[in-house]
Amino acid sequence: MSERTTLASAAVCAGVGLHTGARVRMALKPAPVGSGIVFERADLDVDDRRVPARREYVRSTDLGTTLVNEAGASAATVEHLMAALAGLGVDDLIVELDGPEVPAMDGSSAPFVDLMLRAGLKTAPAPRKAIKVLKPIEVEEGARRAVFLPSLKPAIDVEIDFEDETIGRQHFHFEVTREAFADLVAPARTFGFRRDLNALLKAGLARGGSMENAVVLDEGGVANPEGLRFADEFVRHKALDALGDLYLAGAPILGLYRATRPGHGLNAKALGALLADETAWCWETLRSPAVSLDRLVRS
Repeated sequence: MSERTTLASAAVCAGVGLHTGARVRMALKPAPVGSGIVFERADLDVDDRRVPARREYVRSTDLGTTLVNEAGASAATVEHLMAALAGLGVDDLIVELDGPEVPAMDGSSAPFVDLMLRAGLKTAPAPRKAIKVLKPIEVEEGARRAVFLPSLKPAIDVEIDFEDETIGRQHFHFEVTREAFADLVAPARTFGFRRDLNALLKAGLARGGSMENAVVLDEGGVANPEGLRFADEFVRHKALDALGDLYLAGAPILGLYRATRPGHGLNAKALGALLADETAWCWETLRSPAVSLDRLVRS
């Protein structure tokens, strides 16, 4: 993935927001080289409807990542789409929304991957640059810990530890390539506990949540009739979230991100710490060839 990439044609999907419960239509549109990823709220009448997918626009990390611009335009729960863009190596894209939140689809990144592969990816004769990690950068939040480490390849290493015996302690590591992401990470769904539902609803969250877009756990374990897609689907989804949150750097990160008990807040804090230390990273032009997309297109 050494050249900047956008979509070959527009792609459209619709669904409900995981937290708002509002139905939203999303259109992914090709963008010129150098545009970056930009959300655009088509339903708002404000001075600026465009919200760049960048770390400095993060305003909330409460069970999802929300971006807000100075005019008040927002895009919520962007992490699953951002993970799909990072995993496929999409650099330039307009994400048009007619509502406040990215549609949840099935709670994973797989529907977004399928949507974009069907639309086709288009490269431009412009070099793709990455943020190369030069030295360790570590942050902590109580028992949560995250560190960026120098690495020859982009990779994510996540460990979680839940008291719930259905989840328990899980560990997952993957190198960020198109194939690894599409096969091993993208299908992993978000998850939640039935016992927390009433509190979430009172907080204005999870209004669109269901077993159609999340793995639901209750006293008997996984409540979804179809079960899990992976035995360790929970930690794989945490790796998915981390990849999406970190792509708010505005470029891929050439380094290892290792996190223990990560969440959106910790991911944002770690990325902010990395970008704030100009001695911890530099720009590097990517020169590795792109993997063929033929095998990734799903029937």
